[in-house]
Amino acid sequence: MAGKDVNTMKIAPKVWKNGEFINWEDANIHVMSHVVNYGSSVFEGIRCYETSKGAAVFRLSEHMQRLVNSAKIYRMEPVYSRDDFSKATIDLIAESGLESCYLRPIIFRGLDLEKPSFGVNPLNNPIDSYIAAWQWGKYLGEEALETGIDVCVSSWSRITSNSLPAMAKAGANYMNSQLIKMEALLGGFSEGIALDDRGYVSEGSGENLFLINSGKLITPPLGASILPGITRDSVIQIARELGIEVVESTVQRAALYLADELFFTGTAAEITPIRSVDRITIGSGRCGEITKLLQEEFFKILDATRPAPGGADWLTFVNPNAAAVV
Repeated sequence: MAGKDVNTMKIAPKVWKNGEFINWEDANIHVMSHVVNYGSSVFEGIRCYETSKGAAVFRLSEHMQRLVNSAKIYRMEPVYSRDDFSKATIDLIAESGLESCYLRPIIFRGLDLEKPSFGVNPLNNPIDSYIAAWQWGKYLGEEALETGIDVCVSSWSRITSNSLPAMAKAGANYMNSQLIKMEALLGGFSEGIALDDRGYVSEGSGENLFLINSGKLITPPLGASILPGITRDSVIQIARELGIEVVESTVQRAALYLADELFFTGTAAEITPIRSVDRITIGSGRCGEITKLLQEEFFKILDATRPAPGGADWLTFVNPNAAAVV
């Protein structure tokens, strides 16, 4: 079954809900669901690529483990395991007919229509799990991977980990991200960079951040209120395999302006170079040599034309039998 075309964006016609497939248009919730009123959701962003050996999902198990971890932090107890969510994802892609797509698993607190529970206390609300899929292009623009983007340092600080857990990929956290993103867009930038509550560099509205100085790859640590990104971890592993020194360290705002190279990472952003910050040109003002090298090796892995570092299995093929004989 081919994906349905909605305003030129192909969307999987089915959505996985609590163990079964339902129609896209039937994936609705009640307006008084806890998630609508209080933002009680955790989710993931995952990509399925059309590789040289067939459709494959990038680091599916790691994404689903982070989803389960996020739910645990917020005391949500879905009846489905990491492996259940992984299998459901592969089944959904096979059902959709899409060769490449963006995947959105989400767990949230809904509403029991027979015994509705209102108020901040979430413990009496049911837990619902969904997975949807659609085709999505380059998050920061088609040319961004090559030419780079212009960003600003946001006036909004990143959430603190003792107020909202930054390690959880939770819907409520992204209200902070929306403020950062809107401010950047309205100021004529593609994206914003947030500082943490101490004034050190944290991350973008939905991306981790890397600097390159004197051949070293530098990235803010988890203690800077960042999400532990799957693509971030992938880039660190690729860099170390290539012999590039990786340093996880606090980063001052001014260090952004003095970096030789600068780039974002994320499932949606992949590896996107940054050509200016606050209208100060970074390096040569284009994708730098080390950023380009990391991009090339990253995309080779995504195309199944080179193994992941250490021979790790980063691709889950939708049709493993077909992949094995190519």
